[in-house]
Amino acid sequence: MRILLVEDDRRVGAVMTSMLQRRGYAVEHAATATAALEAAPADLVLLDLNLPDGDGLDVCRTLRARNEHLGIIAVTARGEERDRVTGLRTGADDYVVKPFSMAELQARIEALLRRSVRQAPAAPTIVQVGPLRIDLGARTVEVHRTPANLTRKEFDILASLARQPGVALTRERIMLDVWQTTWSGKHTLEVHVASLRTKLGDADLVQTVRGVGYRLRAT
Repeated sequence: MRILLVEDDRRVGAVMTSMLQRRGYAVEHAATATAALEAAPADLVLLDLNLPDGDGLDVCRTLRARNEHLGIIAVTARGEERDRVTGLRTGADDYVVKPFSMAELQARIEALLRRSVRQAPAAPTIVQVGPLRIDLGARTVEVHRTPANLTRKEFDILASLARQPGVALTRERIMLDVWQTTWSGKHTLEVHVASLRTKLGDADLVQTVRGVGYRLRAT
């Protein structure tokens, strides 16, 4: 998942960037309102409201107008109730007051991602990809009409990908779908995907997308 961190204190920004990267996120740091609005598209924005060249609320309002589905968490020293209310009404999905712990921030990121997962369009019950047939309702998988004996986690990984065939899902999105967290052992997902590929008998069905995560082959 790509995170845009908007923080004018470069020392704080460097620390937060490092800690988020250790949790598996791709992070771009912007120290000004101008840089934030010129940054590449992200999945989530951590937005300081005190910026040297503008009000973070204006940045929030502009980002929300550009993308109504963008996750925005205000991360600021403005802790008064009126500030929190204004931030949420301006377009922030959540509001974190400094100082905060990384554990709290991680939990809030995951909560926001869970909401986005629940709001995703419903998937068809049956997904057919070449020789692969997935019944999401019955939780069964067949390859060339032969049942595949998957573990619960292997099926959940496959189901997460099958809801959007051909679409690359980030490692964090899959982890959240399957484990309800984006923070786990470094190679947990990779080990399960390797086992899943072996049981499906076709390594190209679950494809690696470098720098992103995985996708289920569309046809």
